Amino acid sequence: MIPVRRLSQLDPAARKAALGRPGALTAEVMKAVDTIVSDVRDHGDSALRAYAKKFYKVKLDALQVPPSEMETAERNLTQQEQGALRSALENLLRFHKQGVTRSFEYAPVKGILVGRRFVPYASAGLHVPGGGSLLPSSVLMAAVPAVVAGVKEIILCTAPGPDGTVAPVVLFAARIAGVHRVFRTGGAPAIAAMAYGTASIPRVEIIAGPGDRFVNGAKRAVAGDVTVDFASGPTELLVISDGTADPRRIASDMVAQSEHDVSASARLVTTNAAQAEAVARELSDQARKLPRADTIQKALTKHGMLLIADDMASAIAFVNEYGPGYLVIACERPLPVLDQVRHAGSVFLGDMTPVAVGDYGVGPNAVVPTLGDARRTSGLSASTFLKSVPFTFVTKDGLGSVAPMSSALARLESLEGHLASIELRQARHGH
Repeated sequence: MIPVRRLSQLDPAARKAALGRPGALTAEVMKAVDTIVSDVRDHGDSALRAYAKKFYKVKLDALQVPPSEMETAERNLTQQEQGALRSALENLLRFHKQGVTRSFEYAPVKGILVGRRFVPYASAGLHVPGGGSLLPSSVLMAAVPAVVAGVKEIILCTAPGPDGTVAPVVLFAARIAGVHRVFRTGGAPAIAAMAYGTASIPRVEIIAGPGDRFVNGAKRAVAGDVTVDFASGPTELLVISDGTADPRRIASDMVAQSEHDVSASARLVTTNAAQAEAVARELSDQARKLPRADTIQKALTKHGMLLIADDMASAIAFVNEYGPGYLVIACERPLPVLDQVRHAGSVFLGDMTPVAVGDYGVGPNAVVPTLGDARRTSGLSASTFLKSVPFTFVTKDGLGSVAPMSSALARLESLEGHLASIELRQARHGH
């Protein structure tokens, strides 16, 4: 059973551990990633095939999934499975279309037009974990914001299964979501391939999608050469409670998120000691009843935490310091608490909202920043795939209006070239 500890009594080392992440990008991880990135950048497809053999034990001839396989993938799915994926797709499209940033322009004075255009990246490379994992929902999550933003070329990289193929359910999700091409490569090699291009895989302008610490490390390694989204993985869940929520429901979310991976972390901060103890008992009981009991128990034992806060203010302060990927506010009145949350990838309100509905496309995106990136950026959305381009258009009349201010500031800063560029235009129009 996970021990219950009081937050205010943690010594500096214990508090650092409470704020730590199991997927941290250590020097060892970055060294391994740098080797892979350099290898793929220098040797392209041959390196990708070598890593497929090394990591997935498969020999690949063609890296791209034939378009015919994507077109016929639905034959391997039941009508119920197809319907569920299409419903999730519609939910995601509806949500992400609401938040698209709009271009604008206005005239502050006669003769001056200023504004901002939002333009999509021309190409996007998406990564979704593959191999033995079937994550069609993650394909939808990654692709929909790019489609809504208007990206013209969208490719997907995912690791092949033991037989060297990509599962039909993943291909079906990719096709209905708007992915144009799918490639059988995953992990750090895939990130490098999309960043620099190979004979088979095109170089893209932005890379996004979830992965493990090696994927996150590879994103960091290539960030100087291509736009990347953020670290997304391993799964991290933080639940805060005022003691009113059902311990069984809290435990069920912690167990559910822990079944992803032994590196997943699930933590509770509550103001009620009895609730924390009840959750501890429920975790043990619920975990052992599930098929992935071993993975769940390892994740909870190594990375799970049950902490007691002196009050909700302390619990909320911990949230904002931690910046979780997923946050559950299991309180009687969650909305006032939400108003005080500044850093979280995606938030679930009340104990009747299972995090799993967020995983499966109720609307908000499940590709969220982890490893503390939620303190610096937001989860995947259409705006991730848009660039802001502001513009200024000045006519003769407009220059007359703005020149006094601009000229005065140029003199103030002793930038004579700036001043001359303004006065030259005034002189020309004065003739």
